[in-house]
Amino acid sequence: MEYSIGEFSKLTNLGIHTLRYYEHENLITPKRNSNNRRYYSDKDLVWIEFIKRLKDTGMPIKQIQHYAKLRAEGDLSLNERMKMLTMHRESLNEQIKVLQKHLAKLDDKIDFYHHEIERIAKE
Repeated sequence: MEYSIGEFSKLTNLGIHTLRYYEHENLITPKRNSNNRRYYSDKDLVWIEFIKRLKDTGMPIKQIQHYAKLRAEGDLSLNERMKMLTMHRESLNEQIKVLQKHLAKLDDKIDFYHHEIERIAKE
C-alpha cells in the first residue's frame, strides 16, 4: 500500500517535520510519484517502527544513521548490522541490571516505610 506523508505521519505518530528530518538525515528514503510527491510503503512503516524502537532504547541518531546506511547497502552488510544490534543489546542488558539494582533498593526503602507505618499505627 502507498501512503502520503500525512497518512504516514498519522500511522507512525510522527510529525511531518520529523519525517522530513529523518529523510534529511538519511534515515528514510521515501519514493516519489509522478508529481514528485513523497509516498511511503508498508515496508517503510516497518522500518520507521524499528527506528523508533532503536531511539526508545537509547541508540544515538549517529548510530541509527550508520545502521540505515548499512541497511541500504543490502545483504553485504548483514554481519555488521547484526554486530551493531548485538552490541546494543549488551548495552541494554547492562542498563537493565543497573535499573534492577536501583529498583531493589527502592523496594527495600518502601518496605521499610511500610513496616514503620504499621509499627507506629499499632502503638
